[in-house]
Formats: sequence, structure tokens, C-alpha cells
Amino acid sequence: MKRRQFLATATGGLAASALAAPAIAQSAPEIRWRLQSAFPKSLDTLWGGAETFSRLVSELTDGRFQIQPFAAGEIVGTFQVADAVADGTVEAGYATTYYYVGKDPTFALPCDFPFGPNARQKTAWMYHGGGLDLCNEFFAKHKMYAVPAGNTGAQMGGWYRKEIKTVQDLQGLKMRIGGLGGQVLQRLGAVPQQISAGDIYPALERGTIDAAEFVGPYDDEKLGFAKVAPFYYYPGWWDGGPLIHVMINIDRWNSLPKLYKTAVNAAAAQTYVDVLAKYDARNPAAVRRLVAAGAQLRPFSQELMDAALKSSNELYDEISAKNPDFKKIYESVRAFRNEEYLWFQVAEYAYDSFLIRSRAK
Repeated sequence: MKRRQFLATATGGLAASALAAPAIAQSAPEIRWRLQSAFPKSLDTLWGGAETFSRLVSELTDGRFQIQPFAAGEIVGTFQVADAVADGTVEAGYATTYYYVGKDPTFALPCDFPFGPNARQKTAWMYHGGGLDLCNEFFAKHKMYAVPAGNTGAQMGGWYRKEIKTVQDLQGLKMRIGGLGGQVLQRLGAVPQQISAGDIYPALERGTIDAAEFVGPYDDEKLGFAKVAPFYYYPGWWDGGPLIHVMINIDRWNSLPKLYKTAVNAAAAQTYVDVLAKYDARNPAAVRRLVAAGAQLRPFSQELMDAALKSSNELYDEISAKNPDFKKIYESVRAFRNEEYLWFQVAEYAYDSFLIRSRAK
């Protein structure tokens, strides 16, 4: 009797397994995507984010969902990534969305904008302040779904061939800068230029531009800017905590099994932590090397910072008056930033300021 019961149970178990196998295969199909990065392979932090994300998605799905990353220009160029994702040329992209403000200034807000939140505050807004849902309401209008998958932390204010002491020094200054930061600088008299990473150095060297910003010490050292523009200013008030997103064609996203959507979100979250940690770990030594090699570190003047903040707020009011998508997201992130600083000035700022002063002693 027991033998018959065992055989019946075993047979039933095998039958259940046989029935379960097709269901599992259906929920975990083999999928191959292409991901176009906006960054060159020479930037191991930013290009590395695309590689890390793609590898993690594969590992989380036991190799059934594979994403192949391509460096800037291998399928389309840096400034064509959003269009390539939207029209299905590629399934996904890895980029800072403020590269696409020419399509709509709202593209800046999910990434960063002058005097926006810092990296931690931006993360909090995205995941616990409604930012992710608000941004994807907007992205859906452009046939995309996007998830944060990196952050550089606060950036530097760029490299200049001459000193910048006052707002007057910006008059006629040709500067490589993306996003809404370029529009603010234009209002202050500069001439913004949108140039991809690999083309910045030759433009500076030839004098086609007078200044350029990119990220910070670690990346800037690799790009060699100090050789042709010695004055290195801080802070990058247009990039207090910019996000890098994985942008996904909305139809491709909607067709993914739930398991794979979960894998994408988990891989993006891990990549986010990894990219930010790399910058925080590598920038200190890089800035030491740059200064030792002759880079002249300079803070922006209070006059310039005040003028930039005033001009930024005026710009946001003007855009908000005619762009409801921008207004909705901007009002949310601005309110969140202001509330965050009520807390940050109590604990974070006091703690960091004390230790910075103590280190100086």
C-alpha cells in the first residue's frame, strides 16, 4: 500500500512538473535587446553603468533576458538616443535625459536642473516623493518608460581658458554645456554649445569653445581638459545630483513579463548605487592629481551664484507658464527640495561642516 501511494505521489509530482515547465518557459522567454549608451567606452563610470545594468539583468534572469550595450555612435549618436528608443530603433538607452531638452524642456527635470536637489534628495524624491511616477507620466507621452540607473553626485563648474570672476566675464563666452544650465548661462551672456564627450577636447584645444563642463575630476581627467583650459571652477550649480536613466521603448516595456520588469528595476537600482559610489570613491584622488598637474581650482563668486539662481528661477517661471508637464514636475521637485533642506541643515550640513572644519585644522 505504501509502495502504491509512493508511486502515485511520484507520478503525480512528475506530471505536475511536466505541466509546470511550459508555464515557466512562457513566463521567462528568451529575449534579446540592444541598449544604446550616450557615452563613450573611455568613460568607465558612465559606459560602465550600461555594462553593469545589462550584466545584472542577464544574471537575474538566468541568461534568458540579455541586453547588449553599445557605446555612443555605434548605432546612433549621443543626442539621438531618446529618438532611437521612442521609434524602436533600439529597445533601450542609457543617458542623461537633459540631453533632450530640445524636444521638451521637461526632459531636464528627471535628470537635473540648475539649483535642483542634491543626489540623496533626488533619490528620495524619485522613490518616496512621487518623482518616478510623475516622470514616467511624461516619458509615456514620448513613447518611453525610464528608471534611474546612476547618479554622478554634485558636479564641477567646468574648465575655462580664462578666469571667471564676475557675471561680466561670461559675456560672449562659448561654453559646452547641456540641459537647462545652458539656457541660464545664455541669459547671463554666455553662448552655450551642445557637444558630445568625445568632441569636447578638440573643440577646447582649437579655441572653438572657451570653456566646457562635463562631470567631475575623475571623468574630466580622462578627457584631458586641464591641458587646454587651466581654470577649474566649482560648484556645478546646474548639476547638483544628476540622474542617468535607462530609457525603454514603452511598447517593449509593456510586453515584458512581470519577472523581467522586476529584474530591470532591481538591476537599475544596483547600478545606481554602483555608479554613484564609483564617483565618490574616485573623485578625491583625481582632483589631487589635477591640481598637482597645474589645474587652478576656483570657486564661483557669490555674485555669479546669486545671478545664476535669480536667472534660473525666472526661467522656470517662464517655462511653467506655457508648459503644464514642466510645471507639474517642477513644482513637485522644488517643494520636495525645499522641505529636504529644512532637515539637511539640522543634521547633515552641521555634521559635514564640523568635520570639514576639523579636517582643515
